[in-house]
Amino acid sequence: MQINVTLTPTVIIHSSSFDPTKTAKSVLCMEVGRDRFRFLVQDSRRKASYLEDYTFPSLLTDRPLTEILPDVFRHHPILSAGPWQEIRIGVNSSSFTIVPKPIFRKEYASSYLSLMRGSALPAHEFAQSYAHESEGFLSIFNLEHPLVDYFSGVYPLQPSVFVHQIGSLIQATAELDRHIMTPHNMWFYFEDEFVSILYRREKQLIYCNRFGYKNVQDLAYYVLYVLDEMGLPPAEANIYLYGEITPFAESYTTLSRFLPNLSFGHSPTSLKLADEFDDLPEHRYLSLFGLSLLSE
Repeated sequence: MQINVTLTPTVIIHSSSFDPTKTAKSVLCMEVGRDRFRFLVQDSRRKASYLEDYTFPSLLTDRPLTEILPDVFRHHPILSAGPWQEIRIGVNSSSFTIVPKPIFRKEYASSYLSLMRGSALPAHEFAQSYAHESEGFLSIFNLEHPLVDYFSGVYPLQPSVFVHQIGSLIQATAELDRHIMTPHNMWFYFEDEFVSILYRREKQLIYCNRFGYKNVQDLAYYVLYVLDEMGLPPAEANIYLYGEITPFAESYTTLSRFLPNLSFGHSPTSLKLADEFDDLPEHRYLSLFGLSLLSE
């Protein structure tokens, strides 16, 4: 028996400047993962004017996303609106890899992922790619058929694109890096018990990976491991923190002991935000903000 659950967003930002009747000139950015859903609207002036963030209760996380999302979308005044100029969907799926454009072959996309995972994709998943044209490579990631079918049903015949969360972070850090003068810049994006690490040297993406950790000792080990692999002394790395981390977190206290150039990041300069976003911590939603920059 299907049980409907009323889900309330943990963060709500609604700007009076957004006109729901003008979705045809607006972009809907959504980010979905096993235990959360969030979305951002860019209005006709390309200003972020609407944001909601949902965290699914633990009793729901064993259910497929296609059973949870209808409880969010049902009767929602924005998510049920449309048609939209474009829909961008960021997925926080379990597997991803990066392949240089010159050697990428679409027919081998599943093989790239299987090689990285050490096993073939299950029948309900397939390999999806997104081309980072300015970077010269593609990100390849696993995507579930039922999830794609769900969004196709909600937004039939509307222009849409799927991007992995890492792909969104790649886009966001490229924009951030353009405005930083230092040569060695790193971004740590925290979410649950994972940290994504991206390293750019002289404006080029050199390293990109995601680690799971259970305690701050594991986190410190992984960070030091990456720095050592890159041949980058801690004193030369400019590190910007994003996502689910605060100045009071144990992870921040631990990292600050051996990373002298550690700071909380700000939102991308080219991202226009409505005044209602002023109280939102700038470092919180980098992956969601990255979706809004895909066409930049």
